[in-house]
Amino acid sequence: MKTFDRWLTSPWRRSVLAALAGALFVFAFPAPSLWWFAYVALVPWILLARSAPTGRRAAYDGWFGGLGFMLAVFHWLLPNLNVFTVVLSALMGLLWAPWGRLVRRFLAGTPSPGRAAAALVVLPSAWLAVELVRSWQALGGPWGMLGSSQWQVAPALRLASVGGVWLLSFLVVAVNVAVALLVPRQTVAVRAPRVTAVAGLAAMAAATSAAWVWAPRPDVDGHARIAVVQPGVVAGIESGQRRFDLEEQLTRRLVGQHPDLVVWGESSVGFDLGHRPDLARRIAALSRETGADVLVNVDARRSDRPGIYKSSVLVGPDGPTGERYDKMRLVPFGEYVPARSVLGWATSVGRAAGEDRGRGTRQVVMNVGHGLRVGPMICFETAFPDMSRHLAQDGARVLLAQSSTSTFQQSWAPEQHASLAALRAAETGRPMVHATLTGVSAAYGPLGQRVGSWLGADEGTARVYDVPTAHGVTLYVRFGDWPAHGALLVLAVLGAAESVRALRRRRSAPEPSVPPVRTVRGSPARHGR
Repeated sequence: MKTFDRWLTSPWRRSVLAALAGALFVFAFPAPSLWWFAYVALVPWILLARSAPTGRRAAYDGWFGGLGFMLAVFHWLLPNLNVFTVVLSALMGLLWAPWGRLVRRFLAGTPSPGRAAAALVVLPSAWLAVELVRSWQALGGPWGMLGSSQWQVAPALRLASVGGVWLLSFLVVAVNVAVALLVPRQTVAVRAPRVTAVAGLAAMAAATSAAWVWAPRPDVDGHARIAVVQPGVVAGIESGQRRFDLEEQLTRRLVGQHPDLVVWGESSVGFDLGHRPDLARRIAALSRETGADVLVNVDARRSDRPGIYKSSVLVGPDGPTGERYDKMRLVPFGEYVPARSVLGWATSVGRAAGEDRGRGTRQVVMNVGHGLRVGPMICFETAFPDMSRHLAQDGARVLLAQSSTSTFQQSWAPEQHASLAALRAAETGRPMVHATLTGVSAAYGPLGQRVGSWLGADEGTARVYDVPTAHGVTLYVRFGDWPAHGALLVLAVLGAAESVRALRRRRSAPEPSVPPVRTVRGSPARHGR
């Protein structure tokens, strides 16, 4: 242990170790999906920051750990953004510097029972503050929130219906902090913080059990047959037209299967339907043949206004119905370049957007017939829990995602993206169907449970998912992101308490003694008269 401590005295060795420790959590996400690993993956990072000799060094441990975390989570961007991915990860990693200081503040040395108990609340709250900041769209959005690693765990999905993915992230960090408290810094175990850790774990288990028993469950009231058309990778000359032809062929396979709605993936139509009425007529013919409206996704320069838009467009038996949703939250660098006048150079080192896409202004709930109302989202928007929540509040019975991860086919991104729909379904109590061009496509019930099998990245087919519909309002839909707001309140109280403590120390500090002033003759000067 002493040899290892001496090894850590090198700042660069310690920084590399922090980056590696931060990267560990990526194995809890798909495709590895080691959900149980999420509850211990942060422990090495926490122990490193706890052992920092100074608060400044702990902040560096937080920064480099955040760099490693972001780089691991977004590793699939490297082929597109190249070195800029590392730059962005380093900048985003700065968000964890205060968290590193707080780890040392509450866990260094031998924490008292009070300090250990406070750590179980403050450190998860600080992590949620980081997730809240980076959830801002311009900073990359909430992809890789810790709670999303629990997408296939039924008790965790019940918690998501109470407090969304935020509550799951809080739980994951709190368990990691408790486990770190069980690992003593010295060779001799200290009983007080260990007792606090065990009590904290018991409290978390009790809260999860209470949510499982008492949290409102959506009431299943029917089924909807949603067909997904996944053509697979189509590249090369005239790929847009060849993809459309293939989607048309696959959709005709649905004749006789009686779907309520047919969904094509993101960028499934590369031409504006106003410019290409022939394509609109062909889609309308598919609607008549299948007996269902077809929701396509148009990625093209619009005929009725300037700019390129990604839009969900509903086409019925008589042509476009007028129901349209324009993507609101665009992928930074992929669909627009933030502060292009400053960061436009990113287009020269990677495949960043050469032209900014147009942005929609409102979410839309569409009536697709058969008494069914659906709420579409496009690609990256499924990472934002507030968007699905608003659609549920506006009356959507089924949530839909149109996506394409063809650029990242050989990475873990398609599986990660498909898993997010489970969280959105559980949070809102509404089924969700994730339809992609190239996989992974998936469907989930109103409890977040998987419906049917995934359509993998190597499949090109059409499939009907019979998803259960439900009514009722989850606590998350009713109260929103209350765990994130509570975390900010905890940090505000901590800041106020630290300010009061500092003020008291300043007031109680003894006045500095002033030596008597001596005259030129060496005798003390007399003040006053």
